[in-house]
Amino acid sequence: MTLPASFLLGSATAAYQIEGAAAEDGRGPSIWDTFSHTPGNTVNGDTGDVADDHYHRLESDLDLMAELGLEAYRFSISWSRVLPSGRGAVNEPGVDFYERLVDGLLARGIAPVATLYHWDLPQALQDDGGWLTRPTAEAFADYAALIGSRLGDRVHTWTTLNEPWCSAYLGHGSGAHAPGITGREEPLRAVHQLNRAHGLAVQALRLVVTGQLSVTHNLHVARPDGPTGEAARRKVLALANDAFLGPQLEGAYPDSVIETTADVTDWSFVRDGDLAEIHQPVDVLGVNYYATSRVRLWDGVGERQNADGHSPSSGSPWPGAEDVEFLPQPGPHTEMGWNIEPEGLHDLLVTLRDRFPDLPLMITENGGAFPDTDVADGTVRDADRIDYVRRHLVQVERAVDDGVDVRGYFLWSLFDNYEWAYGYAKRFGIVHVDYDTLDRTPKASARWYSELIRRRDLSA
Repeated sequence: MTLPASFLLGSATAAYQIEGAAAEDGRGPSIWDTFSHTPGNTVNGDTGDVADDHYHRLESDLDLMAELGLEAYRFSISWSRVLPSGRGAVNEPGVDFYERLVDGLLARGIAPVATLYHWDLPQALQDDGGWLTRPTAEAFADYAALIGSRLGDRVHTWTTLNEPWCSAYLGHGSGAHAPGITGREEPLRAVHQLNRAHGLAVQALRLVVTGQLSVTHNLHVARPDGPTGEAARRKVLALANDAFLGPQLEGAYPDSVIETTADVTDWSFVRDGDLAEIHQPVDVLGVNYYATSRVRLWDGVGERQNADGHSPSSGSPWPGAEDVEFLPQPGPHTEMGWNIEPEGLHDLLVTLRDRFPDLPLMITENGGAFPDTDVADGTVRDADRIDYVRRHLVQVERAVDDGVDVRGYFLWSLFDNYEWAYGYAKRFGIVHVDYDTLDRTPKASARWYSELIRRRDLSA
C-alpha cells in the first residue's frame, strides 16, 4: 500500500506538554500551571514547568525534525505566552518564539500547522469565569486575530481548538483536567462558549491569514452492546460528536443533543445570533483518533461499569448520559488502557465523509503509549508502536480508496512529553526524552516513520 505524494506526513505536539520555560520571558500562568501545582491532581505531582525544555532547545529540535524528514509539524501556541493576561498587552518575546519556530520550520522545508488552543487557558481569564462566560470566547477571537496577523502569511493550516470535548467535559464535568470543575450544566455551558470561540476565531482569521482554517475533534466511535447498546451509543455520540459538529458545521444543536441533556439544561444560555456566529465554513476538519468504546445502558443492578478512562469518582463527563456503561474492551491495549482497533478509524472517516461529503479531513493525532522497555545499544526498539501506526495508516489508505478525502496524518507524538494528569508516566513519543538530562534519542519508530515518509510505502 502506498500513500499519494500530496498526502502530508508529520508529527504533533502541544505547548504545555513540551515547551517548559513556564515563568520565563513574560509568560503568564495558564490553568494547567495552576491545576498541575495543586496537590493530588497529577501523577507524582508532576508539572509542565520544564517539560521537554523545547523553548530553550528550539533549533536542535527543528534540526531533528528535518533529520527525520517530517513534511509537516503540528504545534500549539501558548495563549498565555503571547498574551499573559489573555487580553491586552502583547508579550513580544512570546510572539518572537513562535516567529522563530515558524521561520525555522519553513527554512527546513516543513509545513507549519498551528493550533491556537490546546487546553491552556490563561489563568487570568479563568479568574473571570473562563469558558463558562461569554467574554472568554470574544477574547479568544482577539487572540486569534493578533497571532494570525503576525504569522498568517507563513502557516499552512490554522486550527482553532484542539479536542474541545476534553476542555468542556473533563475540565468542567469530571474535573480530571484543568480547571478541575465538577458539574452537570457547567460542561454544556463550556461546550457552547468553546463553539462560539471557534466561530468567532474563524471569522477573525479569515481577515488576516492565507492558510487554510480548521478545527480538531476527538470524535468518538462507540460500539453498541446488547439490546440497550444503540440507545447508549446515541447518547455518547450526541455529547461527544454532535454537540460540536452540529453547530459548527450544520448551524444547530441537533435534537439528539437537546434530548440527551433535557434533565440537565434548557440551553437558555444560547442567545439569538450565537449559532450564526458558530456556523463558519472551514477548509479541513481535523480528526484525532485513538480507540473505540463499547457501551450499553446500566440496568440499575450492581455497580455501573465504567471503562472509559475519563470518569473519576469526583464527577462524570457525560451530563445526561450518566446511565451509560462503558464496558471493558478486548485487547490488545496501549499503556493508557485504550483498546487498539484501527478499523474504527476507517469507520469514522467514512461516517464523516457521508455526513460532510465536501469537507476534506486530516488525521491530526494518532499514536500509542507503550512501555518502551526493549532497549538495546541505546535505542528503544518499540515494535508495538510501529505496528500500531502502520495498521492505522493502512486503514487511512483504505478510507482514501473508498473515496474519503484525507489530506494528511500527524503522528502523536514527536517527543515523549508531559501527558497532562498522567504527568511523565506515559510515553507517546517516537523520540525518547530522558527527563533527567532532557537528551533526545530517536526510537526505532522514528527511524521507521522517517523511512515511510521517504518511501511512502506501508509494506516496509
